[in-house]
Amino acid sequence: MSPDRRTTVLIVPGLRDHVPGHWQTHLQATHPRARTVAPLEHDKLSCGARVDALNNALTAIDGPVILVAHSAGVMMVVHWALHHRRTIKGALLAAPADLELPLPPGYPRPDELQANGWLPIPRSPLPFPSIVAASTDDPLARLDRVAAMAADWHAMLLNLGNVGHLNPASGFGPWAAAVDLIDRLDN
Repeated sequence: MSPDRRTTVLIVPGLRDHVPGHWQTHLQATHPRARTVAPLEHDKLSCGARVDALNNALTAIDGPVILVAHSAGVMMVVHWALHHRRTIKGALLAAPADLELPLPPGYPRPDELQANGWLPIPRSPLPFPSIVAASTDDPLARLDRVAAMAADWHAMLLNLGNVGHLNPASGFGPWAAAVDLIDRLDN
């Protein structure tokens, strides 16, 4: 296979964009074929603007793509899949934030999320193979709710155990399992 046809790993960060020390930031720095959806300068809470940024990043990629989303980035992917058609090789959807329930202090309120197009969470089957990696103690989503989303999306659910929100605040920097899961999707 020629180098320009190798699978690109497109990282889709959550609402906090690029967080130093985050496993996605480490993946971007170490994976030879990783790119990241650029952070927004304006309309940072707009789901539509975030979905457009994801679509623009995908349009710039020639060849197969695996999406690697975290938190609200997962919601960007499922919203994108409702309205766009492009072949996606697979998606790793890690620690999806349940935006339908109130989030902890410091995160957007349900009325803000509703006003910015995030709700309801799309529940249609995804048109590409997907792995939802979930935590049993994620402060942004209960496992039973994430399991229901994964079932609706026809995604494989991977229970990671007690890993919080799989971010630096939960003690995660590099997440080696992400590379293994990406490799599984790339076969």
